Amino acid sequence: MAAALLRVSRSSSAQLTAVSRAFTSRNFSASSTSFNPEPDIARSPSSSFLSRNSPLPQDPKDRNVQWVFLGCPGVGKGTYASRLSNLLGVPHIATGDLVREELNSTGPLAAQLKEIVNQGKLVSDEIIINLLSKRLEAGEAKGESGFILDGFPRTIRQAEILEGVTEIDLVVNLQLREEALLAKCLGRRICSQCGGNYNIACIDIKGDNGEPGIYMAPLPAPPQCADKLIQRADDTEEVVKARLQIYNEMSRPLEEFYRSRGKLLEFSLPGGIPESWPKLLEALNLEDHEVKRSAAA
Repeated sequence: MAAALLRVSRSSSAQLTAVSRAFTSRNFSASSTSFNPEPDIARSPSSSFLSRNSPLPQDPKDRNVQWVFLGCPGVGKGTYASRLSNLLGVPHIATGDLVREELNSTGPLAAQLKEIVNQGKLVSDEIIINLLSKRLEAGEAKGESGFILDGFPRTIRQAEILEGVTEIDLVVNLQLREEALLAKCLGRRICSQCGGNYNIACIDIKGDNGEPGIYMAPLPAPPQCADKLIQRADDTEEVVKARLQIYNEMSRPLEEFYRSRGKLLEFSLPGGIPESWPKLLEALNLEDHEVKRSAAA
């Protein structure tokens, strides 16, 4: 349970539906501002993992939970978004999951999506907006309030659509040094039987040129899965580096879009979950009683 009491406002899924229907007739500005890195600032040890100008109010109960998680592929957006979802009692909505669910359904978009995936094409903004609209409507019907979005938006155009229909209170941009990220992606393994996700990489990068070291322990599979582990076909060094390059080029305008609105919280992961989770909670001004109990034990 979350220690913080949170004031959560409900998003307007009906309005999002209307926007998705009129999507193709609207003109959105797709021009991006140039990326201007912020000047170096003095940081205390407790602030070394996040930007100094945090968009968060100091008291958690004074904020809504309508959040977006950004970060390059493999950084752990889903892991941390899911943990915060459980802690705060709001749904974690991953657009990748929405696409997979639709593919496995008999819904009207299923056939269209299968054709797109089979041809190796990108899923259009129109389809993503349609799926997100349906998910928010279903959540409202069940009494859900707030959300944590994972995988959307990815472009300024998508961000403008989202901004036009609901207020985004915070955008958390997870960052990890490329050396560590590459090792993490190459170490990913999946159990071919149960689908469990594990990681065989032991990442131990020493601090250098003022950057802190990073340690991320492996996530071993249980004995029943150990001999059934497989690697994703696209988890090769060449493919991972290409994905990171594409993401970095596409993400900078989006980061600047939210930075200019004072909503971007940049958080550099200091290590694996045991090291990063308490620091992320600190950056978000949240508490997890389970973490406190573990530390006191």
